Amino acid sequence: MDSTSTSLLARATLHGDGESWQRFHDVYAPLIRNWLSRQNVFGSDADDLTQDVLIVVLRKLPAFQHNGRSGAFRRWLRLIVVNVVRDSIKKKRVQVSSHEGVSHLLSELEDESSSISQQWGREHDLEVTRRMLDQLKTSFEPKTWEAFDLLTREELPAKEVAMRLSISVASVYQAKSRVLSRLRQSAGDLLEE
Repeated sequence: MDSTSTSLLARATLHGDGESWQRFHDVYAPLIRNWLSRQNVFGSDADDLTQDVLIVVLRKLPAFQHNGRSGAFRRWLRLIVVNVVRDSIKKKRVQVSSHEGVSHLLSELEDESSSISQQWGREHDLEVTRRMLDQLKTSFEPKTWEAFDLLTREELPAKEVAMRLSISVASVYQAKSRVLSRLRQSAGDLLEE
C-alpha cells in the first residue's frame, strides 16, 4: 500500500516497519504520558506505563479490527490503558497515592458514557490532529502551509490570508483542502468523528 493513501494505523499494522511505528509512537506516547501525569502518575512510573501500553498496542494491533463505529480505535486504546494501569497497580509496579481513587478513575475511564471517557475522546482527537499536522508540515510548500495555518489555526478570514500571502482566496481554500485531505489520508482510523 502506498504510504500517502493509507492511514498511519494501517501502515503500522500491515507493514510493521520502523518508520510507521515510530510515527505512531510519536503521536501516541505523549498523549498517553500526558494523560497519566494528569492522573498523578509521574516520572519513571509514567514512562514505564506508557511503554507498557505501547508494547500491548504493538502486540495486539495486527488483530485490531475496526467495527465501523465512530471512536472504535480510541475506545480500544482507552481500554488497553485501563487494563495496563490496573495490572501494574495489582502487581505493585506502580505507586499510587490512593488505590480507591485510581480504581474509581479507571472504572470511569472504562465506562464509555462517563465524562472522563468523553474527555479522553476529545483530548485524543485534538492531540492526534496536532501531532499529525506537525508531521505533515514539511510535505507542503511553505506558502501552502502558511495559508492553511492562518485560515484554520489562526482563524483569519480567507480574504485577509490571501492579501497577506499575495494569493487568491481560491488558493487559500485550495491550500486548506489539500492539507485536510492529506491529514485524512494519513490519520485515517485514528481520527473519528
